Amino acid sequence: MRYYISDLHYFHPELNERMDCRGFKDQDAMHDYMIQRWNEKVRPVDEVVILGDFSMGKGKETNELLETLHGKKFLIRGNHDRFLNDRKFDHSLLAWVKDYEELKDNKRKVILSHYPVFCYNGQYRLDGDGNPRSYMLYGHVHNSYDELLVMSFQEQTRQARRMIYGYDEPQPIPCAMINCFCMFSDYQPLTLDEWIENDRKRRQEWRNSLEK
Repeated sequence: MRYYISDLHYFHPELNERMDCRGFKDQDAMHDYMIQRWNEKVRPVDEVVILGDFSMGKGKETNELLETLHGKKFLIRGNHDRFLNDRKFDHSLLAWVKDYEELKDNKRKVILSHYPVFCYNGQYRLDGDGNPRSYMLYGHVHNSYDELLVMSFQEQTRQARRMIYGYDEPQPIPCAMINCFCMFSDYQPLTLDEWIENDRKRRQEWRNSLEK
């Protein structure tokens, strides 16, 4: 099984009080909960793609953290992953580290970047049932004003119509961008299908809030 998650920010206790306002008592409490949530879901044989900003810690303490987390781990480099440059960091604990990647997940293309990519590869492709064939998974913006701008862009794009190969009439543009921010999943890595459903529910709640 393959899972995805972003912006865990281990060793960044300030996020309990500002920006995310995670609300944990301290860094240890935050770490304990996030490790528990990860290992409740992920088995040692599973894969987890981390979409950046995994750890603000130093190399040695990040090594110890990675060793406690189940699964084979892959990292899309985030702007805060400075532990990668620490000589004491054990790079063998990560299957790979990349700035950008495209993978297949159950016959769907998955675009992986720490930063949202608005015009991503395969954006217009649909399957035979009219579902997106490509998904853009990102992080970086947390649950911030920037995320609201990304969501607004997606809504505007989805309302547009254009000719898509295989259809006789203009079709909606899928624009399937999903923010895999850890707080959206209560700090638990999710499969692509789980993130699709998570995003659908979150987007509907956002639409409902706009109508009030």
